[in-house]
Amino acid sequence: MQLAFILYKYFPFGGLQRDFMRIALECQQRGHKIRVYTLIWEGDIPDGFDVRIGPVKAFSNHHRNEKFHRWLQADMQQQPVDRVIGFNKMAGLDFYYAADGCYEEKAQTLRNPLYRYSNRYRYFSGYERAVFAPESKTQILMISEVQQPFFIKHYQTQAERFHLLPPGIARDRRAPINADEIRAEFRTEFNLRDDQYLLLQVGSGFKTKGLDRTLKALASLPTELRERTRLIVIGQDNPKPFVVQAAALGLSKQVDILKGRSDIPRFLLGADLLMHPAYNENTGTVLLEALVSGLPVMVTDVCGYAHYIKDADCGQVLPSPFQQKQLNQALLHILTDAGLRADWSANALDYAKTANLYSMPQHAADIILAESP
Repeated sequence: MQLAFILYKYFPFGGLQRDFMRIALECQQRGHKIRVYTLIWEGDIPDGFDVRIGPVKAFSNHHRNEKFHRWLQADMQQQPVDRVIGFNKMAGLDFYYAADGCYEEKAQTLRNPLYRYSNRYRYFSGYERAVFAPESKTQILMISEVQQPFFIKHYQTQAERFHLLPPGIARDRRAPINADEIRAEFRTEFNLRDDQYLLLQVGSGFKTKGLDRTLKALASLPTELRERTRLIVIGQDNPKPFVVQAAALGLSKQVDILKGRSDIPRFLLGADLLMHPAYNENTGTVLLEALVSGLPVMVTDVCGYAHYIKDADCGQVLPSPFQQKQLNQALLHILTDAGLRADWSANALDYAKTANLYSMPQHAADIILAESP
């Protein structure tokens, strides 16, 4: 079959983008042709992929996306495909990979009521409705159960259209046999002494991921411990507001904010604790990447994959409603209890051996290739 995959932007470091790539490659390995529609492509193009970049521009994202959608629909009319798989919400999809949360729920609970009169709201609401409305035929690939009740609440989406996928962590994220050696080399490279701690935060969208909360928690540590603790942040976002916050908290020398990169497994092995106090998060792939590498995790319970941290007993899950004081106290406790961190690390590695954390691309391909849209 000729498959069309659609996503607004591809870059090698995003969780959504990595999921798209692994699903597309799985379908290709099963003998199907891959066409990709996107606005931006960064990185190498796999052999056999037909990548088509939309020649559209606009002053706002939603106007640009509308033009992109019209262009790709026209292109597919000229050169038809057998299946259309979208990684962003839009009309005309046979399958939607639901990495994003429910927009309508956020609009009604987190926004000013006047927001719903804006062009931006009409666009995003309309594209979401095109996927989830009862009259839609789009099959929905869910990577977490957290958001499904909101889609049903706002759109009365039929339950049978939802397909829950297992996680799909790449196996190269698992701790290798020489993990201790990699950790030692990493810590030497980054000038980390044996008595220093490294906190790691990974993920684009620093505000949503709770970087401001992490900085406050680091600043709250007792002086001697704080000076022995560093934070490395990795992701695609504007770092300036958080550089300013770090400076205001007296943390400039201890905080490094890096752009997205491909060697995340090294950081997971070299760090002492993954910080992920997100405001909201449909899944949180990095939580499982930390788990399978043996890195303890601090996470808020709003993250879809937080339950894996609890199930594996490999970190701290902070309950809602979030309290900064609780995060501060938990960080202090974890950093001063080496035995606890060692137990969590061992628990994580044991859990990673048997839990179904790796098969998402295969399950997604099964559904895409077997279902009749």
